[in-house]
Amino acid sequence: YALNPQHAFSFLAHHGLGSFFILGAVFLAVTGGEALYADMGHFGRTPIRIAWGILVFPALALSYLGQGAFVLQHPENAHDPFFLMAPSGWLLPLVVLAMAATVIASQAVISGAFSMMQQAVQMGLLPRLEIRHTSETQHGQIYMPRVNMILMTAVIVLVIAFESSTNLASAYGIAVTGDMVITSVLAIVLFRKAWKWPVWVVVGVIAPILVVELMFLAANLTKLFEGGYVPVLMASTMCLLIWTWVRGTDHVKRKAADSAVSLVKLIAMLTKSQPIEVPGTAVFLTQDPSTAPSALLHNLKHNRVLHSQNFIVTVAVAPTPTVSDANRMTIERLSDNFLRVILTFGYMETPNVPRALSLARKRGEKFDIMTTSFFLNRRTFRSARHQGLPFWQERVFIALSKSAADATAFYCLPSNRVVEMGQQMAI
Repeated sequence: YALNPQHAFSFLAHHGLGSFFILGAVFLAVTGGEALYADMGHFGRTPIRIAWGILVFPALALSYLGQGAFVLQHPENAHDPFFLMAPSGWLLPLVVLAMAATVIASQAVISGAFSMMQQAVQMGLLPRLEIRHTSETQHGQIYMPRVNMILMTAVIVLVIAFESSTNLASAYGIAVTGDMVITSVLAIVLFRKAWKWPVWVVVGVIAPILVVELMFLAANLTKLFEGGYVPVLMASTMCLLIWTWVRGTDHVKRKAADSAVSLVKLIAMLTKSQPIEVPGTAVFLTQDPSTAPSALLHNLKHNRVLHSQNFIVTVAVAPTPTVSDANRMTIERLSDNFLRVILTFGYMETPNVPRALSLARKRGEKFDIMTTSFFLNRRTFRSARHQGLPFWQERVFIALSKSAADATAFYCLPSNRVVEMGQQMAI
């Protein structure tokens, strides 16, 4: 009887505008549910569903029902029923339990942040970031030092600024309701674009959920100026950085394309007037497999040599978490000296280029890491007015590019076999 949602709907129907503001307060009772699936990328749906049905939901229901009964008997203790309803001897164990729950929830959020940032980097939404794998058996266990430092700094600033969890409630409510609405909107995109569901099915599934979430979001937005602006400001900053990086990289690609040389034409030119050939294999990384890599052009211009075997490698990211070795490599021989290779990785995988290139031996091609040199093109940017980006965005993009992790570590290249060719570009 106490769990019947009819009472909640009846309360909302009979209290008019006041019930709208109450939604913003009661929503804090469900915000902890976000921590349940923040780490779903590591555990999967099934363990979380089982934990929710068998342990979490019964425990929450008993806790809230007990607190409600306690408040009805002792209205003067309504400000902190969870701790006050416990016998005095149990206060310290409850504090320890609450601290442990905080640490566990924080760890789930941290792990989720690492996974999200890794996927954003793999999809080209952010510059390269250092990613350390902490387990030899669990692929998803990663550590990102820079992200960890940013999270720590943000937490310290928030604790100092808000002073108590009560003052942080408004920010937390808007953050969670905003996250829920965004998740539902992304689900609509998934259902329509990937799963090809008809519109009426999508509306039938999402509309009831989205209506409830929008009601809670609207109720929480009334606290925007009571601290709720913090998650909005943080999310806006993140969107600005992503937009700047995507727009900047697209601008760089267009500028590079203006001076690009067709790979097929370059091979034809080298066939007619071949430079000095040296033994070994050279690997050139490029974003566009149809054009000659800048590092290759610089090597020919300054060193005037060509390796006996040259891999023109493009790293692509698939719209799936992982890619099997059978689908990892696409290889095409262009001439006696050149092979065009496209390596595909899932958005949750680390792009280990040497390991992927070793699959070429199964395709009948020679690849020996001890006789291979990896040529990278290191671009540095300088601001140039009226070149396509606003001045402020140029500065932000240049700062982001300088913060990018080293390509050698990002692609797992052996540092003693890497040659970097510098290039300066005005943007």
